[in-house]
Amino acid sequence: MAQASATITLAATPDRVWQLIGGFDSLPDWLPYIPKSVLSEGGRVRSLLNPDGDAIVERLEAFDNTARSYTYSILQAPFPVTGYRSTLRVVGVDGDQSARVEWSGEFTPNGVSNEEASNLFEGIYRDGLSALAATMKNSV
Repeated sequence: MAQASATITLAATPDRVWQLIGGFDSLPDWLPYIPKSVLSEGGRVRSLLNPDGDAIVERLEAFDNTARSYTYSILQAPFPVTGYRSTLRVVGVDGDQSARVEWSGEFTPNGVSNEEASNLFEGIYRDGLSALAATMKNSV
């Protein structure tokens, strides 16, 4: 099993950040890589398209609004992994004056090394969090 993670600290309250990213259907609101999300199965499954038109289907596994986190798995995607499970979490820092966003995942590489798979998702997480920072900065 391989792992990947990335974090970023934003100059915004954790509640404000969670309001933007906490909805399972909210990726298009802050992640330009995902321009569209469609919910099904009562909001537990999201179907996404990346800019190349590849389908990504993910299932919500756990949601905790109080702890500002959710965990999801990938049901279908063009990634060289199986058993993918990831958590997106917002944690208050500096007395809730700032927010640390943590994005982490674990998965089993399929046809690539652990390092290649980890590097792929660390890049996705880093780029996603950078896009989140830009979105937050532009919404002030």
